[in-house]
Amino acid sequence: MNIGLMIRSYRLQRGMSQGDIEKRTGLLRCYLSRVENGHTIPSLDTLGKIAHALDVPLAQFFSDGALENGLDGPRLDDEELRFLTQVRRYSTNLNEGDRKLLLAMVKKFAATAVR
Repeated sequence: MNIGLMIRSYRLQRGMSQGDIEKRTGLLRCYLSRVENGHTIPSLDTLGKIAHALDVPLAQFFSDGALENGLDGPRLDDEELRFLTQVRRYSTNLNEGDRKLLLAMVKKFAATAVR
């Protein structure tokens, strides 16, 4: 179990930066980076603060398959999570017709993509 990887994945799923977590917890961004990269293991108290900032139950970090259960489908890397987070952020301002158009365009691109 890699707590740092789980924290990063939950953070990216929610479209948050390390700075956002810093503001919510008071933990320094450089400390959060060390945790996410596996250089430091947070105390239970600190992990509780991070869980609260991410709006994730603390127990979620200790359940079997916690990270996989938080994601639908195949595991995504950081770049894919950032991309999908940006799409989610900008799509909230679209009306239903524009969302349907965007989805149709994505389907078309995927169907014609060279693999």
